[in-house]
Amino acid sequence: MNKALVVILATVALDAIGAGLIFPILPELLAEVSRGGDIGFLYGLMLAVYAVMQLVFSPVLGALSDRFGRRPVLLLSLAGTLVDYLVMALTPLGWVLVVGRAMAGITSANMAVASAYITDITPPDQRAQRFGLVGAVLSMGFIVGPVVGGVMGAWWLRSPFLIAAAFNGINLLVALFVLLESRTAKPGKFDLNELNPLAPLLWLWNFKPLLPLVLVAVVFGLVAAVPGTIWVLYGAEQFGWDSVHMGLSLSVFGVSGALSQAFLVGPLSRRFGDLGTLMIGVAFDTLAYTLMAFADQSWMGYAIAPLFALGGVAMPALQSLLTSRVSDEQQGQLQGVLASLMSLAGIVGPVLTTALFFSTKNMWIGTVWLVGAGLYVLAAPLFATVRTPKQVMA
Repeated sequence: MNKALVVILATVALDAIGAGLIFPILPELLAEVSRGGDIGFLYGLMLAVYAVMQLVFSPVLGALSDRFGRRPVLLLSLAGTLVDYLVMALTPLGWVLVVGRAMAGITSANMAVASAYITDITPPDQRAQRFGLVGAVLSMGFIVGPVVGGVMGAWWLRSPFLIAAAFNGINLLVALFVLLESRTAKPGKFDLNELNPLAPLLWLWNFKPLLPLVLVAVVFGLVAAVPGTIWVLYGAEQFGWDSVHMGLSLSVFGVSGALSQAFLVGPLSRRFGDLGTLMIGVAFDTLAYTLMAFADQSWMGYAIAPLFALGGVAMPALQSLLTSRVSDEQQGQLQGVLASLMSLAGIVGPVLTTALFFSTKNMWIGTVWLVGAGLYVLAAPLFATVRTPKQVMA
């Protein structure tokens, strides 16, 4: 594995860890800065502002990386993240925490740039495997983040931010001295319209051959919100799981997902191609959702969790297919749009999933899982567009 890829994967992992480490300590932290006041508004605002900043700035950073190169954008985002962690560790003010969380949302939008960098340095036939590695480190980061936050927060409430700042600072130094530029900056005068977050979306709308696959990605994001939102609720209601079972089942879910993306995507892609890997992932995910709808024993939840992991091979394959349909000069724009739309799905999906779960659980508790499987079936005709000849927009 080359040094540049290691740096990029470390950046992705730290983004995921940073996103998760705040959750175990957030209620106590907000209680401290609010001095006994109402923390509900601050809590909701911090979660919302993070998601909105990711949504808005992912296409901006992606487009800027196409214009000025990946390296400067990544270095600036890493520096911004370092400052944000230090501010979060030291501030006694609630509004500063909100601003810090907004900064974290902006800098974590560098996922689009990281994905574009990986596209730049990876041959097309290896992209699915590399995107699988990205998914694996993301999964492990989301597992490690809350654990670090909970353990270190018990020692000192602000210590998780200092730990994250230290690791991020190391990553910044390594990137500064090791990470080489993967593409040449575009010549010519900079146009402020390139900072318009709607411009990449308009580009996507006018690029019709890309739309079906992007719609598939959005469907994936909405469907993924089902287990991400109701796994704990469903486990308690249907299986009678306590906190121990919740933790164990989430560990099985997360670890098996990371392993499948790290070690299965590459071999499957080489054997069946990106489209074949995509279809295999969708088949396993559809099976998992359908079985979960009818599961009524505790052991079934554990048994089905690895099927979700096998379904996780679909997204890296889809990303690889998407990269083959745009020119090298627009990979950042593509990844920015994709990250932005996935952020939108990450906002809308949990709301729709929660509403569906609570409105149908008394009639049939498995309804929400069957709806998820049904979305895959409805999206299946879009997969046929992949069979058309490759179309690259200059």
